[in-house]
Amino acid sequence: MDGILPVWKPKGWTSHDCVMKVRKILHTRKVGHTGTLDPDVEGVLPLCIGRATKIVPFLTDTVKVYEAVVTLGEATDTEDSSGEVVETREVTESFDEKTVREILYSFQGKIKQTPPMYSAVKVKGKKLYEYAREGKIVERPVREVYIHNIEKLGSMRYEDGKASFPFQVICSKGTYIRTLCVDIGRQLGYPAHMSFLKRTRTGDISKEDCFTLEEIQTLADHEAYDKLLLPLERGLNHLDAWHVDEETSERIKHGQVLPAPPQTFASDVFCVKFQDKVLAIYQFHSEKHGKVKPVRVF
Repeated sequence: MDGILPVWKPKGWTSHDCVMKVRKILHTRKVGHTGTLDPDVEGVLPLCIGRATKIVPFLTDTVKVYEAVVTLGEATDTEDSSGEVVETREVTESFDEKTVREILYSFQGKIKQTPPMYSAVKVKGKKLYEYAREGKIVERPVREVYIHNIEKLGSMRYEDGKASFPFQVICSKGTYIRTLCVDIGRQLGYPAHMSFLKRTRTGDISKEDCFTLEEIQTLADHEAYDKLLLPLERGLNHLDAWHVDEETSERIKHGQVLPAPPQTFASDVFCVKFQDKVLAIYQFHSEKHGKVKPVRVF
């Protein structure tokens, strides 16, 4: 079995739990996930099976789409609803719709984020959440992420001295939506946290493509694997493609360094296809000008 299994991760499961479950269902060790989702978060979790594990870093690097709810008036140590409340301030005002949309729009483009203490980012070889559990606060590396689009999805809700509203964000890998919610709250003048999150798309794979773990088990029991797996190409649609002839395809199968293709690409990394099938991923050679070399050969 080779391909991409689009899983709808349920709440309460870690991404690793899903990998272990699918290994048992499909009776294979070659399963890799493409970006973790916190246990409290549900959503699209593409798993790469068999040869498709070679594309894990490329599928991980794709744009993600999330739907979230930010709650104003209460901040937590984890920046989501699972943590302990560390700051409160009663929301006593009504927010103008135009003001909220303008503040959301101000986050579009390249922004800087400081990862939350309860995250898997490593500092001096140790994960931040390990420091947090020890009650230690360490200096965290600021990093740049990209917000392609962010927009409010519904009306503001006021309840028990708090205010909340849903929004959708299309963003680069490595974006912490929890931190984005905290920063949105800060712009609105209140402590805030993320009270809900689900991922609806990873690259070209959306919620509509996904199977629940129960559906995967049922189809596997009937050996309907062809219905479960998406072709490897679906995980690489974000890359430009170089279409080659049969003679060149034979050279690519042997992983040869080749003269650079005549067309220009959006990035240094691109797919090589023969008759619409991905043969390999190539990149421009850093030492040999005018040449390209293989990164992955399928």
